[in-house]
Amino acid sequence: MLRVAVVEDETEYRGLIQEMVGRYAKEYDLQIQTTAFPDGRELVQNYHKFDILLMDIEMPHLNGMEAAQKIRELDKEVVIVFITNMAQYAIKGYEVDALDFILKPLNYYTFSMRFTRAVGRVKNREGKRICLNLPDGAKFLDSREIYYVEIQNRMLHYHTKAGVFTIRGALKDVQEELEDWHFAKCNQCYLVNLKYVSEIRKNIAVVSGDELEISRRNRPAFLSAVVDFLGG
Repeated sequence: MLRVAVVEDETEYRGLIQEMVGRYAKEYDLQIQTTAFPDGRELVQNYHKFDILLMDIEMPHLNGMEAAQKIRELDKEVVIVFITNMAQYAIKGYEVDALDFILKPLNYYTFSMRFTRAVGRVKNREGKRICLNLPDGAKFLDSREIYYVEIQNRMLHYHTKAGVFTIRGALKDVQEELEDWHFAKCNQCYLVNLKYVSEIRKNIAVVSGDELEISRRNRPAFLSAVVDFLGG
């Protein structure tokens, strides 16, 4: 379940944002718990672990930027998205590692695109739990610890922080399982965790120190996935 805080002093906008979050949850079949706060001071005083903050900037008592600075002292990982009509604060948002800004007046299309980025950031942070059926028993992996998955002769080799684990399977099935966790194919044999791509030169991707070939066929989609990942 995603835990979202809506911090907005205007009652009308606070309700509208909650409605948009509810609509998004239905459209994407997500469980989202929303908690509303009328200003930044209330958020800081009653803060508990949230995944995403949707926060106005200009509020009484404690504005959104000041509140975000205090929240960052408590929580380094929460995703912050400012919702404001004050575009001049965009640059200042980098000081609190804000993911994005949504300008008022709100429309659902823009909100949905920005919120999708925030949800993606949370998913990438949390990772996905994967079970491998090895000969000596089950091995559980966190997708964040997988560098890349290689297929050879119908055998899947999971290259991870803990070593290499091998099972029989199809790379297509692994790609479908990890499609929401920033993995992309650089060629027909390698599914890469984009988090570990440190360098790209010509037809080579350097992934956790290993040089993997980027095929001509997969190059456009792979490079596009890398750019999207870096931008998100």
